[in-house]
Amino acid sequence: MFYKTMTYCPECGHPLEKKFLEHEGDIPYCSQCESFRFPVFNTAISAILFNETHDKILLIKQYNMPQHILLAGYVSQGENAEATVAREINEELGLTVKSLTFNATKYYERSNSLMINFAVTVTGDVNPNYEIDDWDWFSIAEAKRTIKDGSLAEQFLLEFLAKI
Repeated sequence: MFYKTMTYCPECGHPLEKKFLEHEGDIPYCSQCESFRFPVFNTAISAILFNETHDKILLIKQYNMPQHILLAGYVSQGENAEATVAREINEELGLTVKSLTFNATKYYERSNSLMINFAVTVTGDVNPNYEIDDWDWFSIAEAKRTIKDGSLAEQFLLEFLAKI
């Protein structure tokens, strides 16, 4: 597959061309740098937030969107995904991570991001920052009905709940 999003070399700016690489297929290639340029994408986390008794899930609304979703955020350079989860939850909601479990990863084309999802038990009182328009705790059944239909957040939530 030749990646449409990469048309120029990120090192020198020269136009990339398709070049076959054994075991990989057609890969963007810079003839000036004489290097293959594999796709570049963002890395982000999302989190299914459980209360300490695991009977409620916190869903948020943000960016003036009417639907409830999971908390998410980008991984900063040099940061691992687990640290990002703790940072984002604390920054956006004022909560502390008590424990976390990896759930799944999915590529999200709209933002060219690899999303890494975790199920997280949180403690503390919700104190949202400016990024959160609204939030609420929902029973597991309510969360399944309330989360944005057809969203990546819904896929992550349903996939995790099917495992428990």
